[in-house]
Amino acid sequence: MLLSLITDFVPPASAAYCAELHRRYDFEFKLARPRRTRLGDFTCRPGTRPAITVNSNLNPSAFLITFLHEVAHCAVYRRYRKRVAPHGIEWKTCFREILLPVLHPDFFPGEVLQELKRYALNPKATTSGDVALAEALKKLDLHEEVCNKKVLKHLEEGSLFVFNGRGFRKGPLRRTRILCTEVSSKKKYTIAAHALVDEQH
Repeated sequence: MLLSLITDFVPPASAAYCAELHRRYDFEFKLARPRRTRLGDFTCRPGTRPAITVNSNLNPSAFLITFLHEVAHCAVYRRYRKRVAPHGIEWKTCFREILLPVLHPDFFPGEVLQELKRYALNPKATTSGDVALAEALKKLDLHEEVCNKKVLKHLEEGSLFVFNGRGFRKGPLRRTRILCTEVSSKKKYTIAAHALVDEQH
């Protein structure tokens, strides 16, 4: 379930690892609308299953880092319950362990990877608290704009676009995904609302 939900939001090579962490730590996962005060969160109320949310408008690198940040909170909760500080040594250690398998060029572009390796030595409570890492992540957003990509949700309904080499017509919004019709086959697919596409005129 999580694999199908998260695949369009994280670097492709990391989707299986995210699904593995979901099985290991057993939590609910939900995409959240953009929030100004946080990129993601972890909650666990008495008698309920732990839950993680991540903002749906993040670029894939930022989304993956935020997801793993919150999974580390879940892992600490599973091990210690609430007997430790939210971003104390236990969380820092766990976050480093969870980050280690993805500190590789297959998962992050060069500058982000370089800054993330440094950040992992002593993680802060938020990625925005680390100026160099935050700037490297912001450059990805700027790069996407320079490449003349469009965010799918910003196109008018009925617009034609190319995504992953295939032509589509944009349809209605369905929560965080958009129902689109492939031009060649007339088949319908849902595509993440924040996906970057090439608009056709």
